[in-house]
Amino acid sequence: MAAQRKTSRYVVPVAVAGIAAATIGLVPALAASGDPDLPEITAQQLIEKIAASDTQTLSGTFKVSTDLGLPAFDGLLGGLAGGAAGAGSGEGTADPSAQLTKLVSGTHTLKIAADGPERQKLTLVDGEERYSLVHNGDEVWAYDSASNEVFHEKGVEEAGRAPEKEVPASPKALADEVLKAAGDTTSITVGGTANVAGRDAYRLVIEPKQQGSTVDSVTIAVDAATGTPLKFTLDSTSGGKPVVDAGFTKVDFGRPAASEFDFAVPKGAKVTEADDVEKEHGGKAPEDLEKALGDFGLGGAGQNGPEIVGEGWTAIAAFDTGEAAPKTEDAPKEARGFLDALGDEVSGKFGSGTVFKTKLVNALMTDDGKVYVGAVTPQALVDAANAAK
Repeated sequence: MAAQRKTSRYVVPVAVAGIAAATIGLVPALAASGDPDLPEITAQQLIEKIAASDTQTLSGTFKVSTDLGLPAFDGLLGGLAGGAAGAGSGEGTADPSAQLTKLVSGTHTLKIAADGPERQKLTLVDGEERYSLVHNGDEVWAYDSASNEVFHEKGVEEAGRAPEKEVPASPKALADEVLKAAGDTTSITVGGTANVAGRDAYRLVIEPKQQGSTVDSVTIAVDAATGTPLKFTLDSTSGGKPVVDAGFTKVDFGRPAASEFDFAVPKGAKVTEADDVEKEHGGKAPEDLEKALGDFGLGGAGQNGPEIVGEGWTAIAAFDTGEAAPKTEDAPKEARGFLDALGDEVSGKFGSGTVFKTKLVNALMTDDGKVYVGAVTPQALVDAANAAK
């Protein structure tokens, strides 16, 4: 138990990378050359167009490139998280949670197919290896060709189900709400046009007005005919390559063949049932940041939620882990080099601590166990910690 808790403490700084990936929300994107000549449109009209889109079917191929400015850590995040949850748990490499870290860095090719909220398929292509995730009705199947392992879950809910909270009744009402929510902290404009996978598209540009955010801009290409988002590019104030540049290279809005969503267990494959994983752990593995932090012993985040300091693009989540911050020399062997490259020691009125950095999300962990996380500069985190004293 002591070893497990010790390992879990190091998930906090390493998980900064995972937090960044979750924040990004990988939307397919990549503009080709040759900007089309389209009728003029306002930002509000373009938001209305997105809201009115009712794309239910599509298939295509797209590439996702992610550059968080991190040192190499392939498999590290998943390995540490797995260790914290209990090594040898039997979840298997086909479990979707074991595959998510692959998208945190590098360039990946994915194939996608969708037929309404009940049927979707996503295949991650990595050389000769394939990882497929299939949702068909109330079942989810996942297959990792590298290990010849299958993950199966039955009784899942529909994707895209109606949200619990009431939403605006019309595209215009939704657009009004989006623009109102943006308020004085955000600039939303139309930044010309683009050609994405042979489709004419408008570019919606979203930029923070506040100083201190690590986000320079978010650009979404919107299909001119259907209103479907085809492009998402996230640029950091640090410059260089985009934090995310993911894009359709081919897209078809026709209905995929029903057979696309069929799944047969490959010969000799090991099958892991989600119910068995739940029984072994007494519940599912954490699926979002708040629950993950709570399960790793960060009581403030898991119980009453973190305190939010600031607003808009410079909002910072602050919470207390209840224990002293870990030291690099006490970290698991495989994590030490990564932590050294990722972290910088800082000090101020709050005392001393370490800032763990990416191009998007930064986290300050003080030596007395306080944690400050946000898509803000390291100095903004230090200022927040100082102000809390």
